[in-house]
Amino acid sequence: MGVVYKATDTVLERTVAVKTVNMALEQDGSDKYEARFYQEARSAAGLNHPNIVTVHDGGKAGDIIFMAMEYIEGVELRTLMSEGRRVGLAQAISVAAQIAEGLAYAHERGVVHRDIKPANIMVTASGPVKITDFGIARRRTSSDLTQTGMLLGSPKYMSPEQVIGKRADHRSDVFSLGVILYEMVCGAAPFNGENITALMYQTVNFVPPVPSTISRTVPPVLDHIVAKMLAKAVEDRYQDAQEAARDLRDCERQLGLTATSSTQSMRALNVAPAPQLIAEQAKTQVMQQTVNRSRDEDKAPAETPPTPAPSIGIAPSFNSQEATQRLAAMTGAGAGTWPPALEGRQSATQAVSALPRPAHTGWRRRDWLLVGGATVLGLIVAGAVTRRDKS
Repeated sequence: MGVVYKATDTVLERTVAVKTVNMALEQDGSDKYEARFYQEARSAAGLNHPNIVTVHDGGKAGDIIFMAMEYIEGVELRTLMSEGRRVGLAQAISVAAQIAEGLAYAHERGVVHRDIKPANIMVTASGPVKITDFGIARRRTSSDLTQTGMLLGSPKYMSPEQVIGKRADHRSDVFSLGVILYEMVCGAAPFNGENITALMYQTVNFVPPVPSTISRTVPPVLDHIVAKMLAKAVEDRYQDAQEAARDLRDCERQLGLTATSSTQSMRALNVAPAPQLIAEQAKTQVMQQTVNRSRDEDKAPAETPPTPAPSIGIAPSFNSQEATQRLAAMTGAGAGTWPPALEGRQSATQAVSALPRPAHTGWRRRDWLLVGGATVLGLIVAGAVTRRDKS
């Protein structure tokens, strides 16, 4: 929609980035574009946080509308994740935690980003990670509803509720962050499709394999955090980004990870080819978990909870029976390990492991018959040769 310039603020003598849009080039719907531009400026200008880009000023000169903001020396997270690269575990958790902290601050002030993706995350060489581009952000108290059927956001990182056209709230940002975290540690996105329709269908219906089945460096506690971020139903997801940030920081401490420097995030990359997330022959066996779940099932009385498992340091609200049951299904826990109510459920990982295994490698009856027949035939031939020699 426009051009971003690196510029100098001659009054304060500082380097800034100036985002501009030439409205003369937008003959159709110019009022809408201008209103959205100012909406971005207002949304970001009201936020003062280390993990959110700072907006200094905005205005209009002739046909040019502009916004002056903090100039960031760094690269987009998208660049670090390109070509199937996996970001180091310590760096991935640190980046995700910083994004979550920035989102928590914005959400507390009523601003929902709605377009969290790697291209809107800047990783600096010597400072914190920055969330940018609040172009389609909105205030949670706004009465300006999105037009029915209109999709706002980037399909690869959209939440299920955004895909089906529902109103996105702060928990949609948490889902998008979960997709980014999954992609950082696995080297591939959790949802893929040959076209946008297939991609959106997967986002709504399919549960991807847990990260630890893709990358052995991922610990179980991170599997649980990612699973809760990527929950299809908003009530099963983290209810606020601050809770997700606390769990990610706790995960850092438990694993003894100290790499909080963004410099390491930019340099310590483990290059690996993008893995195939689900075996081709197992695609039809992946567990479907739709957004439109049965409300009757939701209202059914909960079963008596089992003896709680030892705490793994995740936020208290995370240790609920429903969340534990759902995560057990998503992380492929074996039968008998979790409550009986889970028996009969099947996750994507369980579906893959349940595929028919190759036949037993030992000798079968046919093998013994073939060997026995060959032995008898050999004895007959040897006897005939011996008789011929004697004659």
